Amino acid sequence: MLLSGYVQAKNSIDGVRIWPTPDSTRVVFDLKKKPKYKYFTLNSPRRLVIDIADTSASLALQNLANNDKRIKKIRKSKPKDKNSTRLVLELADEYQLSLFPLAPTGSYGNRLVVDLHDLNKRSAKKKSVTRPQEVIVAIVAGHGGDDPGSIGYKGTYEKKVTLAIAKKLAKLIDKDVHMKSVMIREGDYYVTHARKPKLARGNQADLLISIHADAFTSPKPRGASVLIQSTRRANSEFARMIENREKESELLGGAGDTIKHTHDSNLAVALADMTKEHTMKSSYEYAEDVLKQLKKITKLHKKKPEGLSLAVLKAPDIPSVLIETGFMSNPHDEKNLTNPKHQEKLARAIYNATSTFFNRNPPRGTLLASTQSIKHKVRRGDSLSVLANRYKTSVAHIKKTNNLNSNAIKVGQVLTITRLN
Repeated sequence: MLLSGYVQAKNSIDGVRIWPTPDSTRVVFDLKKKPKYKYFTLNSPRRLVIDIADTSASLALQNLANNDKRIKKIRKSKPKDKNSTRLVLELADEYQLSLFPLAPTGSYGNRLVVDLHDLNKRSAKKKSVTRPQEVIVAIVAGHGGDDPGSIGYKGTYEKKVTLAIAKKLAKLIDKDVHMKSVMIREGDYYVTHARKPKLARGNQADLLISIHADAFTSPKPRGASVLIQSTRRANSEFARMIENREKESELLGGAGDTIKHTHDSNLAVALADMTKEHTMKSSYEYAEDVLKQLKKITKLHKKKPEGLSLAVLKAPDIPSVLIETGFMSNPHDEKNLTNPKHQEKLARAIYNATSTFFNRNPPRGTLLASTQSIKHKVRRGDSLSVLANRYKTSVAHIKKTNNLNSNAIKVGQVLTITRLN
């Protein structure tokens, strides 16, 4: 009778995968249909018990967790309902837990996802950490793990392309004595959108770059674009943080302590608004720098930064952009995006934009901010007034430093730029 009950089950668990990351583990159960499930936890020993209704399972579970430090074992147990499946995850410690279903996408069908996040990140209190001497750039390789992202015309996964470009960009940044990269995703695993800016902030990032590759229902669209947070989304996030300013003051920049402790609500709003506006302005300026560099090596889909509501860009204190490096759904773009040489060009373009941006806007306390002079090679469209504005100096100061008798400069000419104190 028990076997016949399972035969009649409407759903089935057809596979299970484990994706460990540095600070979390994701377990994915593949199902024939959308799961109906309940779960609870037990202590001594720690266990997560999941009951999936009207479901059968014939899985080899014994060796699944061999390479994961958070899950000791995954096994089946006897359910209350004979037509259901009870799964037990024996855990090594206490974790922040999240369970949710995912709808079919690409080559994946229905899934039930279990996320286990380490708790030690939560309890790590802010110590009096000195400002890093390097400019810190957080790099997010889009998608990963059970989320392949866009699937190309020839079946290429976006998650592989984004990681390859991100790694190349990180190498270029780390070769620059003034900068240091932080990879938010270093392998084939998924990091939730909410954790990306948190991880960037935990590493004292001065900039967050999220790398993606677009897709469309038609193979015609192609080219790169750069996205920033929409004004509406930014204002919505701002309002939420002001409402919860005692809990979220660390998200509001250097004035966070004042914002948290002041009894003057108008002052709190004014200081936080200044932080948000500076971040939005910086994001837009950096996005423009990226587009200027990208158009030298690839077609642009959008010639100006585009504002969209994106969770990964929600940090009000960290300039953030999402770079669509091309269209996976376009055969020409997909061929380029899978070519290591083109990936290197894209990484170089993004690095050049990053270097330009931070030479113009060096964060206080960094080596770059204390650098007395910068060498600038004159490009088409440059003028002394443009350079003075870019590097926060004056036309007279540039002329004096370079012994110029007039305002005329030539393409290819190398100028020494010193900042005004």
